[in-house]
Amino acid sequence: MIKILFICHGNICRSPMAEFVFKDMVSKLGMSERFEVSSAATSTEEIWNGVGNPVYPPARQELARHGISCEGKRAVQLRRQDYEAYDYLIGMDDANIRNIERITGHKGGKIHMLLSFSERPGSIADPWYTGNFQKTYEQIEEGCRAFLEYLRGQGKQKL
Repeated sequence: MIKILFICHGNICRSPMAEFVFKDMVSKLGMSERFEVSSAATSTEEIWNGVGNPVYPPARQELARHGISCEGKRAVQLRRQDYEAYDYLIGMDDANIRNIERITGHKGGKIHMLLSFSERPGSIADPWYTGNFQKTYEQIEEGCRAFLEYLRGQGKQKL
């Protein structure tokens, strides 16, 4: 089983979108049992008294437009031990990567930026600031497709 943790700043927009887009992709391919997929935040801004906020409504609505549910998802904090627990820690931008490295105490290795697997490496636009949830969804979908192809190329998933 391949364990993947998608990570962004607050775990209410980009990383849960990536979590559920990837889960949807592998489900449609009949490969869900081969993956454990979750998401987390590098900050505690969306977590109050140990309870995380749900996925931000516009992000949830964008997923729903594509037939994807994120029901029940709440923000959780990235932990140092997540580096050992997951095979891939996938951030959305350079700040996420720096914070993942700071929190886990590791550099490189299992830590990657989502679009680094695509033909257009770079950051996933943060819709919290841009307001463009459709563009963020498109970038996440591109990154998830490229990541899945990467895994296939690594011999991790033979189809």
